[in-house]
Amino acid sequence: MTDLETLRKGQVLLIDKPLSWTSFDVVNKLRYAILKKYNLKKFKVGHAGTLDPLATGLLLVCVGKATKTINQYQGLDKEYTGSFYIGATTPSYDLETAVNENFDTKHITPELILKTAQNFIGKQQQLPPIFSAVKKNGKKLYEHARKGEYIEISPRDIEIKAFEILSVKMPEVQFRVRVSKGTYIRSLAYDFGMALGSGAYLSALRRTKIGDFDVKNAINIEDWVANFKHEN
Repeated sequence: MTDLETLRKGQVLLIDKPLSWTSFDVVNKLRYAILKKYNLKKFKVGHAGTLDPLATGLLLVCVGKATKTINQYQGLDKEYTGSFYIGATTPSYDLETAVNENFDTKHITPELILKTAQNFIGKQQQLPPIFSAVKKNGKKLYEHARKGEYIEISPRDIEIKAFEILSVKMPEVQFRVRVSKGTYIRSLAYDFGMALGSGAYLSALRRTKIGDFDVKNAINIEDWVANFKHEN
């Protein structure tokens, strides 16, 4: 049910974010659809946790009075599946930038990969990627990075609660991971490569859960907008 009164009272929409879309693209698309359908000049819409353009999967979008609850959703654990490319690194720790260094992988075995993954489970500190939206001196880190500016980054306290290797088909390693708020899977990819005595970057990522919310119950943004337009 998506009548205006219901939307104003507040809803949490489960959206399956497409590849290449930013989280704000999704928010703007939904807001525009609501404004156009009900001939409004403004309406509150916000997301509860950024998902990178190169990632797909679950995005919680709060509308109406539900925007007041965004903070409580941002603090929930998150689950991801994806793949690491072993034997190379990129400045962004993913496919946003080109490979800048290659590493030997002859010593890497499936057993070493499994053991290394287990060593990452627990509370720890993690450095966010330089290509991220974390702010330093009033600017986002990626703004410094794209200008070639060096900036010192402070580590964050995070927790990796589960880290499962699903398959090893070198140079690709498929994984599932459950993490606390503030964890960067791109940084995990980089750190994982270093721990293997090699290098790695994130080659694919999909967010599957946020707390008890599951991407299986999410709807594609284009389908939501199309259905919304046709409702009477």
